[in-house]
Amino acid sequence: VTGPPGIGKTSILRRVVKELKNHNYTVGGMFCREVREGGMRVGFEIKDISTGQRGWLAHVNQQTGPTIGKYRVNLTDLNVISTGSIHDALKNADVLAVDEIGPMELLSPAFSSALTAAVESSKPLVGTIHYRLSNSMVNSIKGRDDTEIIEVTYENRENLHNLIANKVSDWLTWRLTGGC
Repeated sequence: VTGPPGIGKTSILRRVVKELKNHNYTVGGMFCREVREGGMRVGFEIKDISTGQRGWLAHVNQQTGPTIGKYRVNLTDLNVISTGSIHDALKNADVLAVDEIGPMELLSPAFSSALTAAVESSKPLVGTIHYRLSNSMVNSIKGRDDTEIIEVTYENRENLHNLIANKVSDWLTWRLTGGC
């Protein structure tokens, strides 16, 4: 899932996860959300879907780590929470969810490695990709035969979660009935 900032990619992914859970699938991975204080964005929080563990992806007051814009990326939380959530989902979930595949996350070699394992696994991966991000990893993911990139628009965003959840559910059902 991709689209311009603020279009609702994370909201759609959250609804896809909820819908898949309603169909009794286990979903693991991670969410990212912006954090605002006094109306101003101060950072981004990461959350493990399975455990609820939270940490900072990046914050304006982060003292160490690489800088992107006004934020410093918290590589410790990124490596522990995000990477751990993906590895856990590879072992224990039916479906992997990754929000977001973006420039901050890809600063971590551990995250990139976990993401590669997720993409190459036999499990479906539903994720959000930073809009217009182009690098070797993202281009490799987008270029796979088994990847479908869906752009969120104002016109499709209300029902997009149902479309995606149904595609994943249909694929899982097909696979369980001997499709592959």
